[in-house]
Amino acid sequence: MRWREHETWYRIVGDLTPGSGKAPVVILHGGPGATHDYTEPIADLSRAGRACVLYDQVGNGRSSHHRDAPAGFWNVQLFKDELSTLVRHLGIEERYVVVGQSWGGMLAMEHALDHPAGLVAMVVADSPSSMELWVQEANRLRAALPAEVQATLLHHETTGTTDDPAYEAATEAFYDRHVCRVPQPDCVRRSFAAIAADPTVYHTMNGPSEFHCIGSLRTWDITPRLHEIRTPTLLVSGRYDEATPLIVSTIRDRIPGALWEIFEESSHMPHVEEPAAFLEAVEAFLSEHDG
Repeated sequence: MRWREHETWYRIVGDLTPGSGKAPVVILHGGPGATHDYTEPIADLSRAGRACVLYDQVGNGRSSHHRDAPAGFWNVQLFKDELSTLVRHLGIEERYVVVGQSWGGMLAMEHALDHPAGLVAMVVADSPSSMELWVQEANRLRAALPAEVQATLLHHETTGTTDDPAYEAATEAFYDRHVCRVPQPDCVRRSFAAIAADPTVYHTMNGPSEFHCIGSLRTWDITPRLHEIRTPTLLVSGRYDEATPLIVSTIRDRIPGALWEIFEESSHMPHVEEPAAFLEAVEAFLSEHDG
């Protein structure tokens, strides 16, 4: 899909004939700066006859890259515009749902705040509504890491050497506890490899790691506006998720009627760590909003 000076790659899983069958799902990947690859298991929602759309957000994966763009180019509105354009391009703007994971859930809530007429439901998986709270909770979890790991992280953050392999190795201790607690399948490894190959978006909007947010999203907070959302919402998180119960309950308590499903054996990727249970819960929720 070409739009403005960009090109957005997408792939359809299932039959996307507008107006037929169940409401199609647009899957929003995280990062910001990851790719669709690690969300491929979510597209198994198509097994019940529900078309799913996977796409790489601009700047990532198979979509156009803009490594020389100024920092201000990478902003929330850019990705909101891309999502709205994609929905229209696919001809599903009258009836669709979004499933957003991590940053993708943040994007989903931003999209819902615009009250698009055709958005019939959304799933917000492992996401915050405030980056300040996200960083506070991430650093609380980080404090439970081994002392030597904490020392390595702090040293490289203080000296500005977060590109050092020792820093990356230290972050893995956090990721193994709170991002993905099972051996990473190929789809997850591909997304991490894509971030490493071009970290432009991730570094600009987030920073060098999940708990050291120094990018443009560091002040992002839609918590005061969550009560404006009228879209039926399912919240998803894992028991060991970096999206902690405090983070998710903050959203649950403010979006009218929001439901919340916690996966007891998962961290930040229930769709990878407990895929069967994840699909069952999401399909059950979405089936209530296909009318």
